[in-house]
Amino acid sequence: MNHHKIKTNWHVITGGPSTGKTTVINLLTQRGYKTTIEHARHYIDTMRVGGRTADEIRENERKFQSGILEMQIKQEAELIRDDTVFLDRAIPDAMAYYQFLQLDYDRELLEAMEQVSYKSIFILDRLPFVKDYARTEDEEAQKAIHQLIIDVYKSLGFPVIFVPVLKPDERADFILNNI
Repeated sequence: MNHHKIKTNWHVITGGPSTGKTTVINLLTQRGYKTTIEHARHYIDTMRVGGRTADEIRENERKFQSGILEMQIKQEAELIRDDTVFLDRAIPDAMAYYQFLQLDYDRELLEAMEQVSYKSIFILDRLPFVKDYARTEDEEAQKAIHQLIIDVYKSLGFPVIFVPVLKPDERADFILNNI
């Protein structure tokens, strides 16, 4: 493990599906902060793929997750370390999704994890559950993913700050007051 990580001024905004990340990121963008986009805007339906075997689904999930990871790695590599940046999810989120999908970590993920460095991790508390057309994870799955994300970031030792459920503007203020 590389213990001489270059420090960054990056803040990760994360949480499970339906926690309001995109709304908060958009508000921070409007206020003039540098932000990144989430590459898997909706983590495409994890398991409900008609007429496929579990192995086929897992194979497709692996391709999908590793495609997202690749974009995330490229995106973080292009950021300037001294800039204050708010990331809509970050590389470690992949670990939570790999665990949820019971995929083994691949070399790309393990290598990327050796380089990661964030100033703080803001985990948005879950909003009341709303089902929408693009969100096929049921509430139990959403809770499970949310908890895996918490566990992953806590295990990495980055400062984790929980953002309570507030009006979107107040959530943005809460984050800015805690950076």
